[in-house]
Amino acid sequence: MSKGIKKIAIVGPESTGKSSISARLAAHYHTIWVPEYAREYCEKLTAPCTWQDEINMFHGQLALEKELLPKANTLLICDTTFITVKIWSDAFFGQSPQEVLDELPKHTYDFYLLMDVDLPWEEDPLRDFPNQREHFMQVWHKELKAINAKYQVISGQGDIRFQRAVQAIDSFLAV
Repeated sequence: MSKGIKKIAIVGPESTGKSSISARLAAHYHTIWVPEYAREYCEKLTAPCTWQDEINMFHGQLALEKELLPKANTLLICDTTFITVKIWSDAFFGQSPQEVLDELPKHTYDFYLLMDVDLPWEEDPLRDFPNQREHFMQVWHKELKAINAKYQVISGQGDIRFQRAVQAIDSFLAV
């Protein structure tokens, strides 16, 4: 990790505004953000996602983060983490790749913002579970607690959601 850079992970179920808020937070804090590698990867798939695709997305997310970390200014905003690979692998295949499980305790983030499911669902060909967002919200709580993550749930719409995210990060940084 680059010295002094705090890694802030923006996580949560589908259609909770992670990418939008990541971009806004990066602009607010005059830094960069790491986009979700899986989105670009899945847009190129011509068949259903496989076990190997999940492993590829895990490695891709880590590589993209490593590439962008030196360009960060005090904070690195990460639009999701590879915990998403664990969650999707568990949902689709009933288990997670061992290399993902092995890396979870070693590849940590300083603070997580867990985006609440209080935004309206936005249709997207890469989204699969419009009726299971509450379920996946509980899964995210479970996964973050399992790694003893420092996190805060961010709810609200539009500027209210953004201001709550800024307040959460500012409070975390003030400690």
